[in-house]
Amino acid sequence: MPKLKNKSSAKKRFKITGKGKVRFYSAYLRHNTSTRPKQMKRQNRGGQIMAAGDARLVKRNFLRA
Repeated sequence: MPKLKNKSSAKKRFKITGKGKVRFYSAYLRHNTSTRPKQMKRQNRGGQIMAAGDARLVKRNFLRA
């Protein structure tokens, strides 16, 4: 049986933490940020832990490592 491959786009967008949770980085911070509120830019800084239900789908369908 052939090896299962990860989705290349998912490898760039998500990371699995040491405890098996899925970490992701928020959108809307790449360009045109001068028109966005300061609060939005502050809250989107850094990474976030994905909700359990969404993380289960990401791990099952995209990150088959």
